[in-house]
Order: sequence, then structure tokens, then C-alpha cells
Amino acid sequence: MTTQLTEEDTSIHEHIHDYIGELRQRAEGIEILEPGTGTTRYSHDAATAKTAASSGNPGPAVVLPTTAAEVQAAVKLAAELGVTVVPRGAGTGLSGGATAHMDQIVISTEKLTRIVEVSPLDEVAVVEPGVINADLNRHLEPFGLFYAPDPASFDISSIGGNIATNAGGLRCAKYGVTRESVLSLDVVLPNGSLITVGHRSIKGVTGLDLTSLFVGSEGILGIVTKATVRLRPIPVARKTVTAFFNSTAEGAEGLAAITLSPVRPAAIEFFDTPSLANIDAHSGTALRERGAALILIEIDGYGIGDQAAHLATALSAAGGRVTVESDDDAVQLWELRRSGRGLPQDKWYIGEDIAVPKSQLPKVYAAFPALEARFGVEISAVSHAGDGNLHPLITKDKTPDDGANPPASLTDAATELVKVALSLGGTVTGEHGVGTIKREWAALELSERSRDVQHAIKAAIDPQQLLNPGKAI
Repeated sequence: MTTQLTEEDTSIHEHIHDYIGELRQRAEGIEILEPGTGTTRYSHDAATAKTAASSGNPGPAVVLPTTAAEVQAAVKLAAELGVTVVPRGAGTGLSGGATAHMDQIVISTEKLTRIVEVSPLDEVAVVEPGVINADLNRHLEPFGLFYAPDPASFDISSIGGNIATNAGGLRCAKYGVTRESVLSLDVVLPNGSLITVGHRSIKGVTGLDLTSLFVGSEGILGIVTKATVRLRPIPVARKTVTAFFNSTAEGAEGLAAITLSPVRPAAIEFFDTPSLANIDAHSGTALRERGAALILIEIDGYGIGDQAAHLATALSAAGGRVTVESDDDAVQLWELRRSGRGLPQDKWYIGEDIAVPKSQLPKVYAAFPALEARFGVEISAVSHAGDGNLHPLITKDKTPDDGANPPASLTDAATELVKVALSLGGTVTGEHGVGTIKREWAALELSERSRDVQHAIKAAIDPQQLLNPGKAI
């Protein structure tokens, strides 16, 4: 069967072909992948993979620079020809922020993988954006240092992608999100110029805080080519503490005991009843036999025994059955947190990324039953309870009448849950970003004036709207 190209398709193909030919002349040796079926994986991120696969469309042209100068050349030419650019890291994003079309150029940072410098005395590292999060920490171990932000995808996600979405992770409770660990950035702007923002020093208030502006901007303002990140000493000890409760409600209320204690854990994760059942079914474990809700805690640093004792007292008083886990069991529990949860293949589902002030977590969980009854769905959530970030999973049984698209009631339930988070002082996304998937929800959170300001900033930096158009704002 032969695919007929429309006049518009032919025009796009020629436009991209002109770009590729000219870039090869300007940046000799730069790697470029021609558009086609071989680049399909570059047309989506993890959140939109299923939709992209079902479309059967070929992928976009992909530029794979190995230096900042090559990034500059690729972006400058795009600006000259009016070609829009989609910056891309490892493609592990969960908001559709790296989706790309045939009329766009993807600039992937996956080959910018140098760890340029590690300075133990300054407690910083200088890295390129393609460095994988876990690889950086393996490199830092001999120095007795670690990079704190640890999204669940740390084994496969890149520092550049983490910066683009201001990724969080499990250790945010104590060490903060990516923004708190980024001191300085080298950024290629939409016209191809290269600037450095921020400071190598821990302190520095000269000028506006452009570093924080670029962190979390989802590739709409510039492409990071180098980052100076803050490091921490590897703790002298780490220990895992579990507290099982008789119900989701009791467990959610029990979280307050941790905040009111003198202990500040590195990670605090909360699992409701259906999440425990899901993990057991997916991973062959027996967590539900130990209780109906779980608070999983990592403590670190000096006085680890005293910290564990304080937590045990506080959580036991709140109704928890507390265990200081062995090192082997701890490894298994944290792996279950990161990858033990299964996605239902026989149901419709939507995953969310809402966040609320951590004191409001019990109210979010308490809202689930009414939403389930109203929309005919099931809702569960695992939470980074130390900072109030929930990852709800909303599911609905499939029926023969559904067709290819999920029923509206599933999306309606997700929207109502977002509204619950907003009513409690929360946000539509804690760490995944807005991308393309959450733009309508973001409009529920941001005032019209706030959106106008953000669009004005985008227009000032990128007047041609060339970088990642249609994303984030």
C-alpha cells in the first residue's frame, strides 16, 4: 500500500530537508536522524507513548549534538528558517512535554553526557544535561557525596530532563526538589545565543533569579547545555522504618505524628489500601497481610537509633505498628515503591500528580469515596507524604460500548480530583510538569493575569515562539 503525500506534507518535508542539509554544512559531523519510522520514539514521551504508537505516524527529524556549540548551531538555524524545536532529554517525562510532530525538529541532549567536574570542597558538580541521574550518583560515591533529587525514574531519567520539569522524588522531604540543588546553568536561547545564569557559589543575589526561571520551564525558554549542581555528603547511616495502620484514614492521619516529632526523615511515602493490594498483585508480595495502609520512611545521618526510637514512639501512639526494617528488607521495600505498582491493562486509567500542603493529605484521601461513587471509578494514591505530593491512579472498567477512547466520566473524575487539590491550597502538578496533558487543568489554577505574565516572559525570550510551542503555559 502506498501512502499519498498531500501538498502540505510535501512542503513540510522539503522545509525539514532544507534544514537538515544546511545544518550538515554549518556543523560538520553533527549527527542527524532523518524523519521516518526510525525516529518514532522521538515523537512522544512516556506519558504519550501509547497514543503515538497507535497513530502509526513516522517520527520527526532528530538532531543529536555532542557540544554546546552544536546545540547553538541547530537552534540558530531553526530560528533563521522558522522551524519549531522540541528539546528532549531521555524521554521519560509524564506530561507530554516532549511530544513532537513531523514539521518540527527534535534536539536531543542524550549525547551530552560529560561529568565535567566534581569539586568536593565546593560540594558541587558540573554536568551536561544528558547525564543520567543514577550515573551521576555512582560517579560521586568515591568522593563521599551524592546528588539529592531522586525521581522514581532516576535510573533512566537525565539531569537535563529533571531540570526541565523541576523533578522531585522520594528524598524531597529533607533535601528539596531539583531547584534547590541547581546553582548555575548554561542555556542556549531561542536565537542560538548561549548565556550563563546563576552562580557557582551557594550564595548569590546579583540580578534576577533566572536560574529558578529556567528550572521547571519545560524547554519553552531555552536548552540547558551545562548545569552546576549542589552536592551533599553521603549520610553516615540510613535506616528504613515502616508503620502499618488498620485503614487508609488512620494511616493518613498518622502522618501528622512524624511532623510533630523532632525527626526529619529523608523520605516519607504513604500507601493507601488499594495501592498495597495493587503492589501485591503486581509484584507477588504480601504487604496487605501487614496492614491496610503503610507509611514507609527513610531516616539518615547521625543518631540513627535515636531517630528511629522517636519515630517508633510517635507512630505507635498514632496507632501504627512500627518496624525498623533490616537492610535487605529495606532495599526490597524501596524498590517496590519505585516500580512495584502495576498499571491495569484491562481498564481505562489516568494517572495524576497533584500536590497539597502536607497537612491536607487526609482530606484528599477522604474525598476519594464520593468521587468513586459519583463517576463509577476506582481511585488509589501513593504519596510523597513528606511534601504533600500525591500520585493518584483513577481506573474505570472497560465496556463494549466505549470505543477507542476512554469514557468522559474518567476525565471528569480526574478533573474533580484536581479541583479538590486546588480547594485545599494545592496544585495540579507537583513534579511531572504541565506539558500538553495538563494545560486545561493549569488554567483552573492560574489566574488570567498570571497566565498573561507567563506568556509575556515567553514572548520576551522567544518572540518567534520556536521552542516547544504549545507546552507548559
